[in-house]
Amino acid sequence: MKKIEAIIKPFKLEDVKDALVEAGIEGMTVSEVKGYGRQQGHSELYRGAEYVVEFIPKVKIEIIVSNDMYAQKAIEAIKENAKTGKIGDGKIFVSDISHAIRIRTDEEDEDAL
Repeated sequence: MKKIEAIIKPFKLEDVKDALVEAGIEGMTVSEVKGYGRQQGHSELYRGAEYVVEFIPKVKIEIIVSNDMYAQKAIEAIKENAKTGKIGDGKIFVSDISHAIRIRTDEEDEDAL
């Protein structure tokens, strides 16, 4: 089992979600997060005053898949649909999941997904 975490721009969420559903990914968790990478935030003008936005609003998607094939499908769907070609497009992280349990039924591992 693999866990895929993606940090993307908020306005790309619907495109990514639709692509994941089309790729056969059935479930995901989405969180609104803030952070920064290389861009280190940015300056904005508001009512004539300049201020620094240090943490940029992003969306974090978390997906657990049963095998490498679904992991690759999810990664490709995210890459193709989250990309704008501009700084701040985000990151994808992939890690191994050693154990999963569905609380309601006590199913474990792939059966729990």
